[in-house]
Amino acid sequence: MQHALWHRVYITNQKDTARARCRSFPALGHAQASVAGKGVRRMSVFSLSNLKKTWYYLQKNGIRNAVWAVLERIGQEQEVYTWQEPDEKTLSFQREHSASLRISIVVPAYRTKKEHLEAMLNSVSRQSYPHWELIVADAGGTAESVQAWAKKNGICLREAADASNLAEWKDQSIVLSPLSENKGISANTNAGIELAAGDVVGLLDHDDLLTANALWEMADCLEKEKKRGKQKLVLFSDEDKCDGAASRFYEPNFKPDFDGELLLTNNYICHFTVIETAFLKELKLRSGFDGAQDYDLMLRAYAAGGQFVHVPKVLYHWRCHEASTASNPQSKRYAYEAGQRALEDYCLRKGWKATVSGLKHLGFYREDYEDSVFCQRPEIGIWAKPLPGGRDVFGIRHPKGFLVSGLYENDGSMRYAGLRKGYSGPMHRAALQQSAPAADLRSMEVCSALKERYAQTIAELKEACQGLPTAAQEKKILQKSMEFCKEATAAGYGILWDPQA
Repeated sequence: MQHALWHRVYITNQKDTARARCRSFPALGHAQASVAGKGVRRMSVFSLSNLKKTWYYLQKNGIRNAVWAVLERIGQEQEVYTWQEPDEKTLSFQREHSASLRISIVVPAYRTKKEHLEAMLNSVSRQSYPHWELIVADAGGTAESVQAWAKKNGICLREAADASNLAEWKDQSIVLSPLSENKGISANTNAGIELAAGDVVGLLDHDDLLTANALWEMADCLEKEKKRGKQKLVLFSDEDKCDGAASRFYEPNFKPDFDGELLLTNNYICHFTVIETAFLKELKLRSGFDGAQDYDLMLRAYAAGGQFVHVPKVLYHWRCHEASTASNPQSKRYAYEAGQRALEDYCLRKGWKATVSGLKHLGFYREDYEDSVFCQRPEIGIWAKPLPGGRDVFGIRHPKGFLVSGLYENDGSMRYAGLRKGYSGPMHRAALQQSAPAADLRSMEVCSALKERYAQTIAELKEACQGLPTAAQEKKILQKSMEFCKEATAAGYGILWDPQA
C-alpha cells in the first residue's frame, strides 16, 4: 500500500474530523489543500520549503537517514485536504444554543503585520459563541492597529490602564493592554492572563486564525466535562496549517486522544488550547523556557493533575511563513532546545533518573531510564517493543523490511501495520514512545509483579500453539496477548511501547 500514490479527500469541519481520519499513513508532509469552493490546489513535495528542510535534515542525520526520509515523503499517500467552514445553518444553531461559560482569549502581540493582526481579529469577532473577551497584550507596534480595527468594526474596546473599564464582564469586547517593554513571549502572555476574567482562557498566537465555531465547540465540551465533575480541565483541538495569505489550508493534524507518554516525546497538543482560568493562573508560563513555553506549560499541567480532553475537530489555522516554526523548523531551533530542557525539568520533578535526547526530527524526544523503566517508573508494568525481523520464538517468520510494531488497538488491529522499517509514520509517531492499549507477548518485558503470570501465559501459549498452522498460531498469540494486557491494565499497570527498545 505504501508504494501506491492514491487520493483521499478530507472535508472538514462540518462533521467530527474523527470520521475523516485515515487509519493508514496520510501524507502529512504534502502541502495539498484548497479553500472550499475554489477547487483543489496541490503544492509539490519539491517546494523550496521542503528542500530546505531536507538539507537541514541531511546535515543533522546523515545521508542514509535523509534518503529514508525523502523516500517516505515521496511514497506517502497523496492526500487532498479541503477545508470548509461550518455552514450558516450550523452557525445559527450554535448562536441560539450556547453555553454560559465565559472565555478569555489571550493574544501576546509584538510588531504584528497589520494584515495578519486584522485577520486574527476578524476570526475572533465572527465566532458563533457570544461570551468571549479578547485580551491583546501589546509589547509594541500593535495598539494603534487594534484601536483602529475596533472602531471600524464597532467592537467595544477597553483600555487595561483604566481599572474601571475592567470592573465587569462585557461580551465580545477587546481588552487592550500596552506593555512597558517586550519581556518575551512568556512574560507578555502572563500579563494578558492576569487580566482574564473568563472561566477559561484560550491561547491564540497573534498571526493565527480560529475557525468560526472554535469557541462554541470548546464551550460545549467544557460544559459537558464539568457536569461530569472534572476539574483542572485542559482542552485541545485538531488543527491545520495555512499559507501566509490564508488562502491555502493543508497538513491537517488529526490528533489522538490524550496520551501522557506521547506528550513526553513532543508537544502534540499544540493548538487550540483552552485551560481553566484558575488553573492557568496557578501555573503561568515560565520565561526560562521561551520558545517552548507552551510545551513546558502542558508538561506542568500534566504533572499537576490537569485533566486533558481532546476535541476532535479542526478549530485552528496555524499560519506558515518563512519566519514561523510551522513552515521552517530551523528558524527557531532554540525552541527545540528549550523543549528538551522542559522535558528534563519534568523528569527531575518526577524524580526519574532519565536521559532526554532529541530524535532525528526537530522537536521530538525520547527518555532513556537509568537501570530500567521499571526501576524509575513503578506504574509501568509492560515495556513493549516491535517484533524483530526473521523467525520468532514460535518459529513464525516476520518480514524484515517492514515494521511489525506489536502494538495493538483495543479491537486487536496492529498500529502502524505495513509501514516500512526506517520510516517514521504520520507525524513521526511510529518513531515515538507512547502508551499502548495492548502489546504482543513475544516482544515485551514485564515488571517483577507480573513475571509469574507472564511466564504462566507464555507456557500456556506454547502448548496451545503446538501443531497449529501459522495463521491459527497468530490468532492464538493475539488472543493471549490481549488477555494478558487487559489483566495488567486492570491491575493498574501502564503499557509503554518503545520503538527503539
